[in-house]
Amino acid sequence: MTFSPALPVIVAAFLLAALISLVVTPVLRRFLRGRGILDQPNDRRVNRRPLPRGGGIAVVIAFVAVASPLILFASSIPGMPDQRGVSSLQLLGLIGGGICAAVIGFVDDLLDLRARWQLLGQVGLAILAVAAGITIGVLSNPFASGPIAFAYPFAVVFTIIWIVGMINSINFIDGLDGLSTGIALIAASTLGILSLGPEIQQPFLAILCFAFAGALLGFLRWNFFPAIVFQGTAGVMFVGYTLAVLSILGTTKVVVALLVLGVPIIDSFWVIVRRLSGGRSPFTPDRGHIHHRLLDLGLSHRATVLLIYGICGTLGVVSLVVSAATGVYAFLGALVMFGVLIFALARGEQQSLESTSYEDQAGS
Repeated sequence: MTFSPALPVIVAAFLLAALISLVVTPVLRRFLRGRGILDQPNDRRVNRRPLPRGGGIAVVIAFVAVASPLILFASSIPGMPDQRGVSSLQLLGLIGGGICAAVIGFVDDLLDLRARWQLLGQVGLAILAVAAGITIGVLSNPFASGPIAFAYPFAVVFTIIWIVGMINSINFIDGLDGLSTGIALIAASTLGILSLGPEIQQPFLAILCFAFAGALLGFLRWNFFPAIVFQGTAGVMFVGYTLAVLSILGTTKVVVALLVLGVPIIDSFWVIVRRLSGGRSPFTPDRGHIHHRLLDLGLSHRATVLLIYGICGTLGVVSLVVSAATGVYAFLGALVMFGVLIFALARGEQQSLESTSYEDQAGS
């Protein structure tokens, strides 16, 4: 790995972002609670008391506070590598688009926007990224030796789908304390490690990935079970957008992100399929996500989160040791197995309900 010269900067960026997020989060929590920006308990949520939402803004502050000086003053920072394949406009799209994502999300935290307006904002963010030159031009081809090259119009469409899909995947999995934060931390770290590898050799992007990972780690201290603050839509939008863009910049790492984020992406896919097949909007909230299924099986809150962490971590390791083409096969295999698992869990739950109903009728 060609990371030695940049290692001090990577460590410093990670630790500084973690420290800022760690310190800012409780301050922000008090502000949100004082303004009544709270996540209220209901039959879908696991929190038993109102908790501040919008705490993900601490991740935004930490990442922007660390990444921006690194970008602006890169030439004067000892050990700071060159941008290599990443333009200044693309970096502006990363930072500026991330801030816009947080602002849109915070408006939802304040006003509880309808899903259609959130989707419109997500599409706007994706278009902003494309305007900054952030597009997926090539993708690994598991069926041939060369990659798949997209003509510009298709690259634009695919990029928009990728960014919107990533934001919603993080949003859909954000149902348990620390779940989406930890998954994003694993994904950002994996992208950072991969960026240091001999095939990629983009230490500049690795620094940004680890700065993002540090910001997530500092927030996770307060967001892990039992959480005292939630990311809110502000955090979810920022995290989803930033992960999507980091996976595109430089040498595209979309297949790696696809694999390491397999759990939230595949969960989102099957949830949408199930809702549409039931004649409902894909954005209709329910308790059909994989984490809800695992809780219903009897796993504790903490055990469910740690299990999913373990799955994501394992997929992250797989993504580092296999080729991109093999990663596509692994993702497709996970998609099928995940679908079978969800079907089995749903069927078991239905049979349990039917059995309980029968026993109640017999007892009466």
